[in-house]
Amino acid sequence: MSLRAGTGPHQAREIAESFGSDAERYDRARPRYPLEMVERIRAASPGPDVLDVGCGSGIVARQFQAAGCSVMGVDADARMADYARRSGLEVEVATFEAWEPAGRRFDAVIAGQSWHWVEPLAGAVKAAQVLRPDGRLAVFWNVAQPPPGLAQALSAVYRRVLPDSPFSSGVLPGLDGYSDFFATAARGMREAGMFGEPEQWRFDWAQPYTRDEWLDRVPTFSGHSQFPPGRLDELLAGIGAAIDAVGGSFTMGYTAAVITARRIDAQDSFGEPQGV
Repeated sequence: MSLRAGTGPHQAREIAESFGSDAERYDRARPRYPLEMVERIRAASPGPDVLDVGCGSGIVARQFQAAGCSVMGVDADARMADYARRSGLEVEVATFEAWEPAGRRFDAVIAGQSWHWVEPLAGAVKAAQVLRPDGRLAVFWNVAQPPPGLAQALSAVYRRVLPDSPFSSGVLPGLDGYSDFFATAARGMREAGMFGEPEQWRFDWAQPYTRDEWLDRVPTFSGHSQFPPGRLDELLAGIGAAIDAVGGSFTMGYTAAVITARRIDAQDSFGEPQGV
């Protein structure tokens, strides 16, 4: 097991647990996932019992509930958990690595926009422990890909307003910018030794935004709630001007990228290859 614990985004607990500072905005502004993705994960799982890791405000959980699943959530942020409970979701507050399953088992363990906050090897091992035979671990991200001209303009705003921020090179890195997340998740599944070979699924979709709708979403980006208020206001003004310059609205391209693997029993490692 060569993955080193203590390396990667999961170390940044202050950022990981900052999203609940405005849970209502997060739930309102963050994009949903394509129904095709939800249905494929559900169909590839042996049953309807789902554990949602890093469930946040309950966006993903509600989508899986609507697809006929029984969903339980785990989240490290008590504010997010409280918000998700308002819609009837059962949520326990803990990091996934420290969460106590108390003998409960699930047909699928999912994580939407949250697996990079989990130590990848420990997370994969914990998922395998709570999955039923043939259960599925599916972790996924919505990757935003703005129109090229707008992407350049938005990056210029970040460079001007927050030149020393990691976002100065652009807050929307596209699929290439997420490649480390994908590779790390797959490596954790392999090194756990309890999953079949990970697969990557891709679902392309798009969503139109007005200027105000996009500005509502910006404060929900990673770390943005921790910017000084004046700096965030300046950032929003610059982004608004960039959107105005392209007509006041735009269509954001998205790719929902899924890294997934099937839980295997020890005997599955011998004899005939196991397919998904």
